[in-house]
Amino acid sequence: MSGNGLTYSEHGGEAAPELAQEAAPAVTPSAPAAFGLFSSDTKKNEDLKQMLESSKDSAKLDAMKRIVGMIAKGKNASELFPAVVKNVASKNIEIKKLVYVYLMRYAEEQQDLALLSISTFQRALKDPNQLIRASALRVLSSIRVPIIVPIMMLAIKEASSDLSPYVRKNAAHAIQKLYSLDPEQKEMLIEVIEKLLKDRSTLVAGSVVMAFEEVCPDRIDLIHKNYRKLCNLLVDVEEWGQVVIIHMLTRYARTQFVSPWKVDEVVDEYNENNFYESDEEQKEKDQKMKTTYAMDPDHRLLLRNTKPLLQSRNAAVVMAVAQLYWHLAPKSEAGIVSKSLVRLLRSNREVQYIVLQNIATMSIQRKGMFEPYLKSFYVRSTDPTMIKTLKLEILTNLANEANISTLLREFQTYVKSQDKQFAAATIQAIGRCATNITEVTDTCLNGLVCLLSNRDEIVVAESVVVIKKLLQTQPAHHGEIIKHMAKLLDNITVPVARASILWLIGEYCERVPKIAPDVLRKTAKSFTNEDDLVKLQILNLGAKLYLTNSKQTKLLTQYVLNLGKYDQSYDIRDRTRFIRQLIVPNEKSGALSKYAKKIFLAQKPAPLLESPFKDRDHFQLGTLSHTLNSQATGYLELSDWPEVAPDPSVRNVEMAELAKEWTGILGKPKKEKPTEKFYSESEEEEDESASTSSSGSGSDSESEKEDKEEGSTDESSGSSSPSEESTDSESDSKESAAKKTCRAVNESDSEVIKKKAEGISKKRSTSSSSDTEYTSSDESSTGSKSESDSKSDSESGKSRNATSNKVTTQACVPTKTHELLHRMSGKGLAAHYHFSRQPGIFGDRMVPVQVTVTNTTDQKIENIHIGEKKLPPGMRMHEFNPIECLEPGGSLTATMGIDFCDSTQTASFQLCTKDDQFNVNIQPPVGELLLPVTMSEKDFKKEQGMLTGMNETSATIAVAPQNSARLIITERVVKAANLGVVPSGQDNIHRFAAKTVHSGSLMLVTVELKESSTAQLIINTEKTVIGSVLLRELKPVLSQG
Repeated sequence: MSGNGLTYSEHGGEAAPELAQEAAPAVTPSAPAAFGLFSSDTKKNEDLKQMLESSKDSAKLDAMKRIVGMIAKGKNASELFPAVVKNVASKNIEIKKLVYVYLMRYAEEQQDLALLSISTFQRALKDPNQLIRASALRVLSSIRVPIIVPIMMLAIKEASSDLSPYVRKNAAHAIQKLYSLDPEQKEMLIEVIEKLLKDRSTLVAGSVVMAFEEVCPDRIDLIHKNYRKLCNLLVDVEEWGQVVIIHMLTRYARTQFVSPWKVDEVVDEYNENNFYESDEEQKEKDQKMKTTYAMDPDHRLLLRNTKPLLQSRNAAVVMAVAQLYWHLAPKSEAGIVSKSLVRLLRSNREVQYIVLQNIATMSIQRKGMFEPYLKSFYVRSTDPTMIKTLKLEILTNLANEANISTLLREFQTYVKSQDKQFAAATIQAIGRCATNITEVTDTCLNGLVCLLSNRDEIVVAESVVVIKKLLQTQPAHHGEIIKHMAKLLDNITVPVARASILWLIGEYCERVPKIAPDVLRKTAKSFTNEDDLVKLQILNLGAKLYLTNSKQTKLLTQYVLNLGKYDQSYDIRDRTRFIRQLIVPNEKSGALSKYAKKIFLAQKPAPLLESPFKDRDHFQLGTLSHTLNSQATGYLELSDWPEVAPDPSVRNVEMAELAKEWTGILGKPKKEKPTEKFYSESEEEEDESASTSSSGSGSDSESEKEDKEEGSTDESSGSSSPSEESTDSESDSKESAAKKTCRAVNESDSEVIKKKAEGISKKRSTSSSSDTEYTSSDESSTGSKSESDSKSDSESGKSRNATSNKVTTQACVPTKTHELLHRMSGKGLAAHYHFSRQPGIFGDRMVPVQVTVTNTTDQKIENIHIGEKKLPPGMRMHEFNPIECLEPGGSLTATMGIDFCDSTQTASFQLCTKDDQFNVNIQPPVGELLLPVTMSEKDFKKEQGMLTGMNETSATIAVAPQNSARLIITERVVKAANLGVVPSGQDNIHRFAAKTVHSGSLMLVTVELKESSTAQLIINTEKTVIGSVLLRELKPVLSQG
C-alpha cells in the first residue's frame, strides 16, 4: 500500500494525505477508512477531471502530462475520456498534442464518445500545425465504425496532398486501417497509393510501400515507374521502411528479371572441357558464355544499392538484405552476406534464433558460404537450448572430410552436456555425419556403441535409435553390435529404445538365431506391462520368428498373440488379428498367407538422415512462414524466375515527368516569362474594352490551355507537386542536377510553345467579344498555382485529386442583376452587377462578376476605379481596369474577379471616382460559387457513393405536375445554380454536377420525382455548409407554380 502512495506522490506531491488515509485503519478502523485505497483512486481521478475542466491552461497541461504518464506506466485511464476529449479544441498547442496522444490510445475503445467529436477532428485536419493534422488523421482512422468510412476516405485523400511529408506518411498508415475496416474501398485507396508512390520524400516511402503490400500486393504495374526511385531512396529511408521496401523489391525482381544462376551452371559446364575438344567447339562454348546471360542494369542497381545496408545497426535490415541476395544475386556474389549474418550472432537470443534458422537453411545448399566462420557456431554453455540445437544443426550441415575430426571432438563434449535434450540432438547429429561422410561411419558407430554404457538413459535410448538407423545401411558386418544391444534390453526402459532393439533383432533374427528366441521369451513375460510401441514390436518379432524358426517359437508366438487378442488398445488387438490370419493358415485364410514371409521379411530401404531444415527452402527467408515452416496468413510466395525478361522500358521515366517531379521540389520553372511577354504584345494589337482583364491573368489562362494541348495527361502530377515541395532528403548535388534537367526541358519546349502561341494569337485577334476571349472550355490544374499561396495550393491539390472531371461553360447565364450602387447614393453614378459564369478568366478560384456602371448626370464622370478593399481573411479580388471617362448618359461594363473562398460572405470595397468614394458590397448567391462539370452517370454514382453519411443532405418537396417535365426542371435548377447536367438513364431522376470554385470540391445534386407530385432533392458534397444553403435555395425554385 505504501508503494502505491509513493508512486502517486511522484505525480502530484500528495504523499501526506495518501499516507494519512492508509494509516487511518490502524488507529480507528472505520468503514470509510478501510477502503482508503479505493477512495484515493477515485479521488485522484476526480482531481484530474477538475484540473481538465479548469479555465487555466497550466492546470490542464499538468493534468494531461499526468494522464499520459499513467498511460506510459500501463495504467488504465479510459474513464477520463469524456473529460479529455472536451479539450481537443484547446487553443494551447501543447495541450492539443497531449490530448491527441491520449485519443490515439483510447479512440478505438471509446468509439461512441469519439464519434461525438468527429467534427473537431475534421477541423483539425486543416490545422496549421503538421503534428495536429497528422494526429487528427490517426485518431480518425482509429475510430473503427463503418459509418465514417466516407469521412476517412476524404481525409486520407486530403492528407495525401499535404505539404508536410509527416502528414502524408500518416495518410499512408491510415490507408491500411481503412482497408481493414472496409475492403470495398480498395479501388479508391489504390489511387491514393499510386499517387503517394510518386512521392520523393524518404519519410513517406516506407509507409506507402507497406500500404501497397497490404492493399494491392499484386499490382506490380504501380511499381514500374517508381522502381529506380525506390532503389535510390533506400539508403535514406528509416529502418522499418527499408525492411518493407526490400521485401517488396525482392518479389518485384523475381517477376521482372531472368535468373542470374544460369551463368553459374554455364560456368560449370564450361569447366568440364574434353581434352580432345576441337577449336571450333571451344569457340562455340566461348560464344555461349558471352551470350547466355547479361544482368539487367536495374537488377544490378538493386543489388548495388542494398549492399551498404549490410552494415546497418538494425538486425531486421541486415536479414532483409541477406534474403534479397540469397534469392536474387548470382551464387558467386551471395557470399558477401555471410559475414554480416555472423555479426548478428552477438545480438540477443531472439535475434540469434531467427538468424540461425536462416543460416541453417542456407548452409544446406551452399556450404561454402559459412565454412570460414565454423568456430562462430560452436556452442557456448550459456546458450539456451533452442540456440544450441540450431548451432548444432549448422555444424552438421557444414561437416565435410576436412573438418569432421574437429567436429566429432566438439560433439563428444556436447554429449556430456547436462542439457539432455541437447545431448540427444548431438547423438542424432553424429548419426547424420556418419551417414553423409562414409570415411567416419565406423568411427561414429563405435563411438555410439560406447555411449550405450552411459549412465543416462536418454543418451542410451537416442544412441540405440541412431545405431538402428546406421545398421540398416550395412547390417552384414555388425552382428556383434546387435548381440550387444540385445543384452542391454534388460536395463533400458525408454520405450523408443526398447522398440528399436526389438525391431533390429526381429529384422536380423537369422544372424542371431540363438539370441532372438530368448529375447521373445523375456519380453513375453513382461508383455502386459510394456508400452504400446514396444508391444507392437514384440508381436512383429514373434511373427518373424514364427516364419523363420517355428520349431522353437511356435508356442511362444501363439501365447503372445493370445495376450494381444485381449489387450486394452485396439491397435494391438487389430495387429494381433492381422498377424494371426497371415502367419497361422486355416480354412478362412486367403491367398495372402502364402506371401507372409515376403511381407514380413522384405528388404527394408535404409532411412535417410536429413536436416529438418531441408524442406524450408521453398519459403522466403526471413519470413514468419519460414520460421514456423508453415504458410502464415498474408504470406506472398516468391514467383519463379521468368524464362524471358519482361520489357524493361516500363521502368523508364519520361524526361517531362522527371522534370515535373523535380519542379515540385525546386519551385516552378520560369516558363511563364516568355509567354507573358508574348501575350502582352498580342493584346496591345487588340481593341480592348473595359471588361477585359490584365494581360498577366490572360496569359495565365492561355498557358493553362497550352499545358493541356502539350499533352499533360497526368493531372495528379500537378496536385502532387505541393506534397513534394517539402521533401528535404535530397542532396545539393541532386538539386543542381534537377535544375539543369528542368532548364533543359524548358528550353527544348520553348520553341514549340512559341509556334503554338502564334496560332492562338491569330485566333484571338479575330475573336469578336472580349468576354469570350478568356473563356476556357477546358480547365487544367496547373495554371492557378502561379497566383496562389501555399495553403490554397495544397487545397487545390486535394480537389483535383478527388475528381478529374472537366469544367464546362454553362449555357444558361442568369439575366438577373443586382444593385451595387443606387444613383441617389452614388451622386448620379449607378452600378449594377451580375454573374457571367465564365470560368478561367482570372484563374481557377475567381468568380467572374460583370459590373455595369451608368452615368445618370449631365456631366462626365472621370477615373472610375476600385479603392480600399475590406475583405474577410483569405478572400481575394481582381480589380477591373480603371475607366478613365464615362460620358453623360453613357453606360459601360467591366469584369472583375473575386475569390469568395467557397463562402457567401460579403466582399466589401469602395467604388471610387475622381472626386468621391462609395462603400459597396457584393454578396454571391451560393449557386454562383460553383463551376459546372461534365461526367458520366457511372462516375456520378461512384462519386456519390463516396459522399454519403454526413456529406449528404436531402429534403422532400412538392412539385406541380406541369413543372415535372425534364426541360423545366433542368432549366430552373441550372438558372438557380451554376450546375452541369449529367445524362440520366431514368426519366424520373435528374442529376447535376459541379465543383466549388475555390477548393474544387464536388457538388452533386439529384432530383428524384416520386408519386403524388413530390420529389426528393439530394445534395452530396464534403462542403456541408454550402450543400445545406444550396438545398435551401433550390427548394422554392422547384416547388413554385
